[in-house]
Amino acid sequence: MTRQLAMIPGDGIGPEVVAAAIEIIEASGVKATWTELHAGRAAHEKFGDPLPEATLEGVRAADATLKGPTATAKGIGFRSVNVALRQKLVLYANYRPAKTMPGILSRYEDVDLIVVRENTEGLYSGLEHEVVDGVVESLRIISRKASERIARFAFETARKQKRKRVTCVHKANILKLSDGLFLECCGRVAKEFPDIEFNDSIVDATAMQMVRNPQEYDVLVMENLFGDILSDLSSGLVGGLGVTPSANIGDGIAVFEAVHGTAPDIAGKGIANPTALVLSGVLMLRYLGEEGPADAIEQAVRSVILAGETLTGDLGGKADTAQFVAAVIGQL
Repeated sequence: MTRQLAMIPGDGIGPEVVAAAIEIIEASGVKATWTELHAGRAAHEKFGDPLPEATLEGVRAADATLKGPTATAKGIGFRSVNVALRQKLVLYANYRPAKTMPGILSRYEDVDLIVVRENTEGLYSGLEHEVVDGVVESLRIISRKASERIARFAFETARKQKRKRVTCVHKANILKLSDGLFLECCGRVAKEFPDIEFNDSIVDATAMQMVRNPQEYDVLVMENLFGDILSDLSSGLVGGLGVTPSANIGDGIAVFEAVHGTAPDIAGKGIANPTALVLSGVLMLRYLGEEGPADAIEQAVRSVILAGETLTGDLGGKADTAQFVAAVIGQL
């Protein structure tokens, strides 16, 4: 079967890491036709829109989309492309696994957890306005529909991957209505999955415990802003954003992306580390049911990193992007 896939090169090092990931995916034997779509600062400069309607249509039409990092100005300029993509395409579930990788310097061993983040509402969705001069109000929306939907995604993920526990992360002790509703919805959905243990944890205590003993956690589910913060924290436990993948999943639509920045200081130099996007491509292949190639690529990446002979500069080596890609393909 030939897969109809889309790719968004993005900004900065985006085109380089996207090209690297595609080369490795194709070397694994997956048959695919790729359609290039545009988003980010480069799209804004070329089309006057950081997220053209044609890009949204292309993502909807594809079996899945692989996306490079896109630039967003801080405080000014156009809205975040990532947020807009998630909301306009209702990519309600952000899936961020964090797993220890031998060969990557980290303070911890045997970390293997998943952060499941609600993607469409909450404070992070950017509903804010100026009330009067010098006073800005941000709205934090939590709904029963979205809360139950993300809770069910977390439990279904746990069951599919034979995980033992789902932890609802919240601040219901203070935000009694909004987070109270989220916690209630998680508890209600938990009753549909008697084979999965369920507990809950206050977000600040969770952050502390993730640093003290990350092995305590299995699958964590939370609202948008908490998920944005704790998913990056979980990446830090296993080596950083450069080695952790990410997926944004809706009903029949999915975008797989690297969550690191565009690194404009090294763009075009051919030294970018493509690991995060390659592993996001692994998530994409699993989503498509291509388990064999997914397993092969993941094992190849792990073997190259463990060997330590062909690592990019951010991982302590001297290899360039092409050399890392060649090493991974050599393992394949």
